[in-house]
This record gives sequence, C-alpha cells and structure tokens, in this order.
Amino acid sequence: QMYLVESGGGLVQPGGSLRLSCRAPRSILSTFTGALMGWYRQAPGKQRESVATERVGGSTNYSDSVKGRFTFSRDNAKRTVYLQMNSLKPEDTAVYYCNSNYFGALSWGKGTQVTVSS
Repeated sequence: QMYLVESGGGLVQPGGSLRLSCRAPRSILSTFTGALMGWYRQAPGKQRESVATERVGGSTNYSDSVKGRFTFSRDNAKRTVYLQMNSLKPEDTAVYYCNSNYFGALSWGKGTQVTVSS
C-alpha cells in the first residue's frame, strides 16, 4: 500500500481557488510512477464520489460537476499529485481524498477539508 498525505484544503469564498497536494513520501519512484492516481470527495451525508482520476494511457477523467474548473496534474520527481480548483462553488464543499491504484492495490489518504462559503 502507498502512504498518502493530502494538504492544501481550507476555507475559500465562492469563485475562489485552491490547490490540493497529495504526496507519497515513502514510495519509491517506480512505484509512484506506475500508479494511477485520483482525487475523490465526500460531502456531509453523501457518498464518496470521483472528482478526477487518471486513466491508463495518461488522460484524466473528470466528473461533470468539476469539468472545466478543476485540473489534475502530477510531478513524479516529487512523488506528488495536485488538484487545481478554480471557480469554487459552495457545492464543492467536502473532504477531498487522494487515491492510488497500483495494479489493483488501492490506497487512500486521510483527506483534507475544503469549505466554500462566504
């Protein structure tokens, strides 16, 4: 399993931006590079949902609710993935979780809270 640490959450006004980071500080480079990474979120009283997930081949799948506003990226040398979130809305409020899928072995971080409110 991969040890994942999220950061970057916080309180932001509607229309604002945040960048979430997810590090895998204990992973060797080849393992991190070979993993498909993704971001999920869970709002109070709702099920966890996919936000941005990597596909085999390098593309990223975004949920319809964030398409055009959120951008996934990764820096393998830093063993870090990011989620740039722009034009944030109150309905984006949730705990955001980082996920890794290394040939079927799934790992989750503990999450970072994002609150969008005026």
